[in-house]
Amino acid sequence: MAESRLLPVPDGLAGERVDSGVARLLGVSRTRAGEMAESGMVLLDGRAVGKSDRLTAGSWLDVTLPEAPGPAIEPTPVEDFHILHQDADVIVIDKPVGVAAHASPGWTGPTVLGALLAAGFPITTSGAAERQGIVQRLDVGTSGVMVVAQSEQAYSILKQAFRDRSPVKLYHALVQGRPDPSAGTIDAPIGRHPGADWRMAVTAAGRHSVTHYRTLEMMRRASLLEVHLETGRTHQIRVHMAATGHPCVGDLTYGADPTLARETGLVRQWLHATSLSFAHPHSGEWMTFTSPYPEDLSHALEVLR
Repeated sequence: MAESRLLPVPDGLAGERVDSGVARLLGVSRTRAGEMAESGMVLLDGRAVGKSDRLTAGSWLDVTLPEAPGPAIEPTPVEDFHILHQDADVIVIDKPVGVAAHASPGWTGPTVLGALLAAGFPITTSGAAERQGIVQRLDVGTSGVMVVAQSEQAYSILKQAFRDRSPVKLYHALVQGRPDPSAGTIDAPIGRHPGADWRMAVTAAGRHSVTHYRTLEMMRRASLLEVHLETGRTHQIRVHMAATGHPCVGDLTYGADPTLARETGLVRQWLHATSLSFAHPHSGEWMTFTSPYPEDLSHALEVLR
Protein backbone atom coordinates (compact mmCIF):
# COMPACT_ATOMS: atom_id res chain seq x y z
CA MET A 1 0.00 0.00 0.00
CA ALA A 2 1.29 3.48 -0.84
CA GLU A 3 2.50 5.61 2.08
CA SER A 4 1.68 9.30 2.46
CA ARG A 5 3.92 11.88 4.16
CA LEU A 6 2.70 15.33 5.26
CA LEU A 7 5.61 17.76 5.71
CA PRO A 8 5.93 21.53 6.30
CA VAL A 9 8.19 23.41 3.90
CA PRO A 10 11.06 24.86 5.98
CA ASP A 11 12.31 28.41 5.39
CA GLY A 12 15.56 27.03 4.02
CA LEU A 13 13.77 25.46 1.05
CA ALA A 14 11.75 28.55 0.05
CA GLY A 15 12.07 29.06 -3.71
CA GLU A 16 13.60 25.61 -4.24
CA ARG A 17 12.35 23.45 -7.11
CA VAL A 18 9.88 20.76 -6.05
CA ASP A 19 12.07 17.86 -7.19
CA SER A 20 15.11 19.22 -5.36
CA GLY A 21 13.21 20.06 -2.18
CA VAL A 22 11.36 16.74 -1.97
CA ALA A 23 14.63 14.88 -2.59
CA ARG A 24 16.28 16.69 0.33
CA LEU A 25 13.31 16.25 2.67
CA LEU A 26 12.79 12.55 1.98
CA GLY A 27 16.33 11.45 1.18
CA VAL A 28 15.46 10.17 -2.30
CA SER A 29 17.15 10.96 -5.60
CA ARG A 30 16.14 14.12 -7.43
CA THR A 31 15.14 11.99 -10.43
CA ARG A 32 12.82 9.87 -8.30
CA ALA A 33 11.35 12.97 -6.66
CA GLY A 34 10.72 14.48 -10.11
CA GLU A 35 8.98 11.30 -11.28
CA MET A 36 6.77 11.37 -8.19
CA ALA A 37 5.79 14.98 -8.90
CA GLU A 38 5.07 14.30 -12.58
CA SER A 39 2.89 11.34 -11.54
CA GLY A 40 0.71 13.58 -9.36
CA MET A 41 2.11 12.24 -6.07
CA VAL A 42 3.28 15.62 -4.72
CA LEU A 43 0.74 18.16 -3.46
CA LEU A 44 1.56 21.66 -2.21
CA ASP A 45 -1.23 22.97 0.02
CA GLY A 46 -3.55 20.42 -1.57
CA ARG A 47 -2.68 21.20 -5.21
CA ALA A 48 -0.67 18.88 -7.44
CA VAL A 49 2.62 20.46 -8.53
CA GLY A 50 5.17 19.64 -11.20
CA LYS A 51 8.84 18.96 -10.60
CA SER A 52 9.95 22.45 -11.69
CA ASP A 53 7.41 24.38 -9.59
CA ARG A 54 8.80 26.31 -6.63
CA LEU A 55 8.28 25.66 -2.92
CA THR A 56 7.01 28.34 -0.55
CA ALA A 57 7.92 28.53 3.12
CA GLY A 58 5.13 27.65 5.52
CA SER A 59 3.24 25.58 2.94
CA TRP A 60 2.52 21.91 3.44
CA LEU A 61 3.78 19.12 1.21
CA ASP A 62 1.65 15.99 0.90
CA VAL A 63 3.82 13.35 -0.76
CA THR A 64 2.60 9.87 -1.68
CA LEU A 65 5.52 7.47 -1.77
CA PRO A 66 5.27 5.00 -4.68
CA GLU A 67 4.30 1.43 -3.93
CA ALA A 68 6.85 -1.29 -4.43
CA PRO A 69 7.30 -2.10 -8.14
CA GLY A 70 4.56 -4.32 -9.47
CA PRO A 71 4.89 -7.19 -11.90
CA ALA A 72 5.98 -6.59 -15.49
CA ILE A 73 3.14 -5.85 -17.91
CA GLU A 74 1.93 -9.09 -19.44
CA PRO A 75 0.01 -9.02 -22.75
CA THR A 76 -3.49 -10.30 -21.89
CA PRO A 77 -6.31 -10.40 -24.45
CA VAL A 78 -9.61 -8.96 -23.17
CA GLU A 79 -13.03 -9.57 -24.72
CA ASP A 80 -15.23 -6.57 -25.56
CA PHE A 81 -12.18 -4.29 -25.49
CA HIS A 82 -13.00 -1.57 -28.01
CA ILE A 83 -10.68 1.08 -29.43
CA LEU A 84 -12.52 4.37 -30.02
CA HIS A 85 -9.55 6.31 -31.40
CA GLN A 86 -5.84 5.77 -31.97
CA ASP A 87 -3.04 7.93 -33.33
CA ALA A 88 0.66 8.46 -32.63
CA ASP A 89 -0.07 10.31 -29.38
CA VAL A 90 -3.16 8.86 -27.74
CA ILE A 91 -5.38 5.83 -27.69
CA VAL A 92 -8.95 6.13 -26.44
CA ILE A 93 -10.66 2.96 -25.28
CA ASP A 94 -14.07 1.80 -24.12
CA LYS A 95 -13.01 -0.08 -20.99
CA PRO A 96 -15.16 -3.06 -20.05
CA VAL A 97 -15.99 -3.92 -16.44
CA GLY A 98 -13.54 -6.21 -14.66
CA VAL A 99 -10.42 -4.65 -16.17
CA ALA A 100 -8.00 -2.57 -14.07
CA ALA A 101 -6.13 0.37 -15.56
CA HIS A 102 -2.79 -1.15 -14.60
CA ALA A 103 -1.25 -3.80 -12.39
CA SER A 104 -1.26 -3.26 -8.62
CA PRO A 105 -0.54 -5.35 -5.50
CA GLY A 106 -3.25 -7.97 -5.01
CA TRP A 107 -4.77 -7.62 -8.50
CA THR A 108 -4.31 -10.67 -10.72
CA GLY A 109 -6.97 -9.90 -13.34
CA PRO A 110 -6.66 -8.23 -16.76
CA THR A 111 -5.41 -4.67 -17.22
CA VAL A 112 -5.83 -1.97 -19.84
CA LEU A 113 -2.11 -1.96 -20.56
CA GLY A 114 -2.00 -5.74 -20.90
CA ALA A 115 -4.96 -5.66 -23.27
CA LEU A 116 -3.33 -2.96 -25.41
CA LEU A 117 -0.10 -4.91 -25.67
CA ALA A 118 -1.99 -8.06 -26.58
CA ALA A 119 -3.79 -6.13 -29.32
CA GLY A 120 -0.46 -4.89 -30.71
CA PHE A 121 -0.63 -1.26 -29.60
CA PRO A 122 2.56 0.42 -28.33
CA ILE A 123 2.53 2.35 -25.07
CA THR A 124 4.87 5.05 -23.84
CA THR A 125 7.62 4.24 -21.35
CA SER A 126 6.67 7.29 -19.27
CA GLY A 127 5.40 6.64 -15.78
CA ALA A 128 6.10 3.84 -13.32
CA ALA A 129 7.06 0.52 -14.94
CA GLU A 130 3.68 -1.14 -14.40
CA ARG A 131 1.53 1.88 -15.34
CA GLN A 132 3.21 3.25 -18.45
CA GLY A 133 1.14 5.79 -20.33
CA ILE A 134 -1.66 5.87 -17.75
CA VAL A 135 -2.85 9.46 -17.30
CA GLN A 136 -6.26 8.67 -15.75
CA ARG A 137 -7.93 5.66 -14.21
CA LEU A 138 -11.33 4.04 -13.94
CA ASP A 139 -12.19 1.58 -11.15
CA VAL A 140 -12.16 -2.12 -12.04
CA GLY A 141 -15.94 -2.12 -11.58
CA THR A 142 -16.53 1.02 -13.66
CA SER A 143 -16.82 0.86 -17.44
CA GLY A 144 -16.52 3.50 -20.13
CA VAL A 145 -14.24 5.97 -21.91
CA MET A 146 -10.58 6.23 -20.93
CA VAL A 147 -7.51 7.73 -22.62
CA VAL A 148 -3.95 6.34 -22.54
CA ALA A 149 -0.84 8.22 -23.78
CA GLN A 150 1.17 6.66 -26.60
CA SER A 151 4.04 9.15 -26.76
CA GLU A 152 6.32 10.78 -24.20
CA GLN A 153 5.06 14.25 -25.11
CA ALA A 154 1.42 13.18 -24.87
CA TYR A 155 2.03 11.64 -21.45
CA SER A 156 3.53 14.84 -20.05
CA ILE A 157 0.87 17.12 -21.54
CA LEU A 158 -2.09 14.93 -20.58
CA LYS A 159 -0.84 14.38 -17.03
CA GLN A 160 -0.68 18.13 -16.57
CA ALA A 161 -4.09 18.59 -18.21
CA PHE A 162 -5.70 16.17 -15.75
CA ARG A 163 -3.93 17.92 -12.87
CA ASP A 164 -5.35 21.22 -14.12
CA ARG A 165 -8.79 19.56 -14.51
CA SER A 166 -9.18 20.75 -18.09
CA PRO A 167 -10.55 17.47 -19.54
CA VAL A 168 -14.32 17.09 -19.12
CA LYS A 169 -15.32 13.74 -17.63
CA LEU A 170 -19.04 12.88 -17.63
CA TYR A 171 -20.47 9.82 -15.93
CA HIS A 172 -23.93 8.33 -15.66
CA ALA A 173 -24.84 6.80 -12.30
CA LEU A 174 -27.99 4.95 -11.34
CA VAL A 175 -28.49 5.66 -7.64
CA GLN A 176 -31.00 4.45 -5.10
CA GLY A 177 -33.87 6.78 -4.25
CA ARG A 178 -34.32 10.36 -5.40
CA PRO A 179 -31.62 12.93 -4.58
CA ASP A 180 -32.99 16.17 -3.15
CA PRO A 181 -32.27 18.60 -4.68
CA SER A 182 -32.48 16.91 -8.07
CA ALA A 183 -29.34 18.78 -9.20
CA GLY A 184 -26.51 20.11 -7.12
CA THR A 185 -22.92 19.96 -5.94
CA ILE A 186 -21.36 17.72 -3.30
CA ASP A 187 -18.29 19.33 -1.75
CA ALA A 188 -16.87 16.97 0.87
CA PRO A 189 -13.28 15.78 1.49
CA ILE A 190 -12.47 12.14 0.74
CA GLY A 191 -9.80 9.99 2.38
CA ARG A 192 -9.13 6.43 3.47
CA HIS A 193 -11.88 4.91 5.60
CA PRO A 194 -10.64 4.87 9.22
CA GLY A 195 -11.80 1.30 9.70
CA ALA A 196 -10.94 -0.26 6.33
CA ASP A 197 -8.17 1.16 4.15
CA TRP A 198 -9.52 -0.61 1.04
CA ARG A 199 -12.52 1.72 1.19
CA MET A 200 -12.75 5.48 0.96
CA ALA A 201 -14.95 7.77 3.02
CA VAL A 202 -15.93 11.38 3.56
CA THR A 203 -13.56 12.45 6.33
CA ALA A 204 -12.33 15.77 7.66
CA ALA A 205 -8.73 14.67 7.03
CA GLY A 206 -9.44 13.80 3.40
CA ARG A 207 -8.57 15.62 0.18
CA HIS A 208 -10.74 18.34 -1.35
CA SER A 209 -13.37 16.62 -3.53
CA VAL A 210 -16.18 18.17 -5.60
CA THR A 211 -18.90 16.34 -7.53
CA HIS A 212 -21.63 17.99 -9.64
CA TYR A 213 -24.76 16.06 -10.57
CA ARG A 214 -28.14 16.49 -12.22
CA THR A 215 -31.04 14.08 -12.47
CA LEU A 216 -31.81 12.76 -15.95
CA GLU A 217 -34.63 10.40 -15.04
CA MET A 218 -36.57 9.48 -11.90
CA MET A 219 -37.94 6.01 -11.29
CA ARG A 220 -39.89 4.61 -8.35
CA ARG A 221 -36.82 3.23 -6.57
CA ALA A 222 -33.89 4.85 -8.33
CA SER A 223 -32.67 7.89 -10.25
CA LEU A 224 -30.41 8.16 -13.28
CA LEU A 225 -27.87 10.96 -12.83
CA GLU A 226 -25.37 12.72 -15.03
CA VAL A 227 -22.26 13.39 -12.96
CA HIS A 228 -19.42 15.79 -13.65
CA LEU A 229 -16.25 15.41 -11.60
CA GLU A 230 -14.42 18.60 -10.70
CA THR A 231 -11.78 16.57 -8.85
CA GLY A 232 -10.74 12.98 -9.42
CA ARG A 233 -10.43 11.10 -6.13
CA THR A 234 -10.52 7.33 -5.75
CA HIS A 235 -14.16 6.10 -5.71
CA GLN A 236 -15.31 9.74 -5.64
CA ILE A 237 -18.78 9.34 -7.17
CA ARG A 238 -19.46 6.18 -5.19
CA VAL A 239 -18.40 7.76 -1.89
CA HIS A 240 -20.20 11.07 -2.42
CA MET A 241 -23.47 9.48 -3.49
CA ALA A 242 -23.36 7.00 -0.60
CA ALA A 243 -22.68 9.88 1.80
CA THR A 244 -25.91 11.57 0.67
CA GLY A 245 -27.87 8.37 1.26
CA HIS A 246 -28.11 7.48 -2.43
CA PRO A 247 -25.47 4.82 -3.20
CA CYS A 248 -25.03 3.56 -6.74
CA VAL A 249 -27.32 0.60 -7.39
CA GLY A 250 -25.33 -2.61 -6.95
CA ASP A 251 -22.51 -0.95 -4.99
CA LEU A 252 -22.50 -3.26 -1.95
CA THR A 253 -19.13 -1.86 -0.82
CA TYR A 254 -20.78 1.48 -0.15
CA GLY A 255 -24.09 0.41 1.32
CA ALA A 256 -26.32 -0.43 -1.66
CA ASP A 257 -29.35 -2.66 -1.09
CA PRO A 258 -28.31 -6.27 -1.86
CA THR A 259 -31.92 -7.22 -2.67
CA LEU A 260 -32.05 -4.54 -5.37
CA ALA A 261 -28.69 -5.70 -6.70
CA ARG A 262 -29.98 -9.27 -7.04
CA GLU A 263 -33.20 -8.09 -8.66
CA THR A 264 -31.32 -6.13 -11.31
CA GLY A 265 -28.67 -8.83 -11.78
CA LEU A 266 -25.82 -6.43 -10.98
CA VAL A 267 -22.54 -7.71 -9.58
CA ARG A 268 -20.92 -4.24 -9.61
CA GLN A 269 -21.90 -0.61 -9.14
CA TRP A 270 -24.11 1.02 -11.80
CA LEU A 271 -21.58 3.60 -12.92
CA HIS A 272 -20.39 4.34 -16.46
CA ALA A 273 -17.97 6.88 -17.93
CA THR A 274 -20.19 8.01 -20.79
CA SER A 275 -18.08 10.83 -22.20
CA LEU A 276 -14.53 12.19 -22.14
CA SER A 277 -13.43 15.44 -23.78
CA PHE A 278 -9.89 16.81 -23.92
CA ALA A 279 -7.52 18.86 -26.06
CA HIS A 280 -5.36 16.63 -28.25
CA PRO A 281 -1.82 16.88 -26.80
CA HIS A 282 -0.24 17.48 -30.23
CA SER A 283 -2.77 19.34 -32.37
CA GLY A 284 -4.71 21.08 -29.59
CA GLU A 285 -7.98 19.98 -31.22
CA TRP A 286 -10.82 19.55 -28.73
CA MET A 287 -11.96 15.93 -28.96
CA THR A 288 -14.98 14.20 -27.46
CA PHE A 289 -15.54 10.45 -27.18
CA THR A 290 -18.64 8.66 -25.92
CA SER A 291 -19.57 5.16 -24.82
CA PRO A 292 -23.00 3.49 -24.76
CA TYR A 293 -24.19 1.53 -21.72
CA PRO A 294 -22.93 -2.06 -21.63
CA GLU A 295 -25.45 -4.89 -21.48
CA ASP A 296 -25.49 -5.38 -17.69
CA LEU A 297 -26.20 -1.70 -17.01
CA SER A 298 -28.85 -1.48 -19.74
CA HIS A 299 -30.62 -4.54 -18.31
CA ALA A 300 -30.60 -3.15 -14.76
CA LEU A 301 -31.97 0.17 -15.98
CA GLU A 302 -34.83 -1.52 -17.80
CA VAL A 303 -35.70 -3.59 -14.73
CA LEU A 304 -36.00 -0.46 -12.61
CA ARG A 305 -37.96 1.41 -15.26
